[in-house]
Amino acid sequence: MRGRIKALWLLAWALIGTLFRRAFGGGASGLAAFRENYDADGLPPVTELERERMSEFQRCIACGLCDRGEAGRIRQSGGAYRGVMPLVLAGSRSMPDFRAAAYSFSFVSDEVLAEKERICPTGVPFRALAEFVRAKAAAVGGPLPLPTRVPSLAPKKPS
Repeated sequence: MRGRIKALWLLAWALIGTLFRRAFGGGASGLAAFRENYDADGLPPVTELERERMSEFQRCIACGLCDRGEAGRIRQSGGAYRGVMPLVLAGSRSMPDFRAAAYSFSFVSDEVLAEKERICPTGVPFRALAEFVRAKAAAVGGPLPLPTRVPSLAPKKPS
């Protein structure tokens, strides 16, 4: 019985505190509160339309067909870009990874993504996904900063 009394006491105090804050304008609410709580974690809010589009991004079955011909870009990135399939998986399943994914998408052009859309057996809209990832990354600080030097690449010769 003692535990129940304590629980009711804590709930009553939480209710009083909430009503007091609402009555006297304490703290952010709605979208502002969401942004305040989750922007640092890389979780920007999504609109109803974006939420619907996200289901299209999750069609990927990780078949790897979109990674064909990507060896040159992977090598050129020094490991920062690991192919289209890992980007699709990160971009469709993990919003905190969007800043890194937006940086990696910089290694592949929209023309290449359009080619990949044509060969994708499940019809993942790669260009729309890249646009979505870039927009959401921009909302929470933009793509991860570009490194001044990638250790796995030879230093560039001055031109």
